[in-house]
Order: sequence, then C-alpha cells, then structure tokens
Amino acid sequence: MENDGATVLLGVAGSVAAFRTIDLASRLTQSGYRVDVVLTAAAHHFVRPLSFEAVTHRPAYTDESPGMLGGRAIHIELADRARVVLVAPATADLIGRYACGLAPDLLSALLLATTAPVVLAPAMNTQMWMHAAVRDNVALLQGRGVRLVGPESGLLSCGAEGPGRLWPVDRLFAAVEELWPSSASAGIAPEPAGKELVIHEREAISLSGQEAKEVNEMTEKKKAAKKPAAKKVAKNSKKGPAAKKR
Repeated sequence: MENDGATVLLGVAGSVAAFRTIDLASRLTQSGYRVDVVLTAAAHHFVRPLSFEAVTHRPAYTDESPGMLGGRAIHIELADRARVVLVAPATADLIGRYACGLAPDLLSALLLATTAPVVLAPAMNTQMWMHAAVRDNVALLQGRGVRLVGPESGLLSCGAEGPGRLWPVDRLFAAVEELWPSSASAGIAPEPAGKELVIHEREAISLSGQEAKEVNEMTEKKKAAKKPAAKKVAKNSKKGPAAKKR
C-alpha cells in the first residue's frame, strides 16, 4: 500500500532482543506501513541493517549514513516523515540520553527532532531496570508524554528472572496500530472511534426495537388464536365425568 510518505520510524538499540525487531518490521510492512529503521552503533553487534532492508524493502539508517536525505539533514527528514516513533528495544543507555536531551547519534537526535508520538519498549537486565537512575529517567520521559510498553517479566538471556524482557511482537504491533491504525497506511482517514460507536449503537437500538415489536405482535396473535381452543377444552373436560356416570 502507498501513503502520503508518512512512516513508522523503528529505532533499534543495542540489546540481544534486537533480533525480534526484524519480525516487527516485517509485520508492519506486510500490514501496509512504510517503515524507516534506524540502528544505533551498539545495535550492530546483534543485528545488521541488511536484515531490515530485506523485510521493509527500504534503506535502513545508521550513524554511517550520509548526513543529508531529501535535501535536508537526515535526522530532520526522518523525524518529519514519522507518524509514530517506536524504539524497540530501548536500552538503559538510550533512555538516559533521551531523558537528558543528549543527541550524540542519529537515533537520539531524531528523537529530539520529531513531533510524532514516541513509544519506548525497554529491554535490559532486571537490576538495571530497577535501578533508581533508570526509574527516574523513565518517570521523567513519561511526564513529557513519552509512552512506555513493557518490559515483561520472565527468564532473561543473562539468566536473571524478573522484569526486563522486550514485549512480544504482536503487542508492539498493537501499540503502533493504536496510535496509527493500519487503514491509514492506505491513505484512508479512519472515522473517529466515538462517532463510529454512536452510529453502531443507534443501529443496534433501532433493530432491537423493531424485533421487539414483531415479537409482541406474534405473541398477541398466538394468544388470540389459543383462546377459543382453551374454552373448548374446558367445556369438554366438564362433560367428561358426566358422560362416564351415565
């Protein structure tokens, strides 16, 4: 599907969970979204840009990418294209830099430049996630309107057990679709949810009223038809004992 050029910007930071983001990029693309992927230098230790390019059919961007894109600075162009920004996995390092307003690389720079909704999907060791500095940074970003999804609790790759697992791909996809329904990727503006619900509710009420009226009419007809028969049965039941005595 084609759209107006808007994209889902998928940021990938350095975590062993980064390989799962390839599946997410594939699913978003198959659902009609244009996906721009930006990898940090640390992400290269776990996944390669080519993997994302193969599933999105678009270039993946890194700190080594040319500084200009579409005649503008690359971080500005990517930030302006984005309808939704999702960073998955989001590491403690990236969260800290974002909270402090630092922009030493392409991903953190465009996070400061975008006006699109930003969603962070943390993935890290349990003790790192529970550290006071990380908790403060998360609270600060949430206070600024940044959305966080996860992390899940479970057995981590490091052997620890507790919160720190990246959210499943289907739930990450749902987080994007909640902010930008997939119908938008076809250039179709979705109707406001409230309006749609009101229309459906009215239709349901109207239909229920009509059905109730028909049921009542049928019930009255049946009652009217049964009344003579009931009297006849009653009359016969009175005659029955007299007939036996004779």
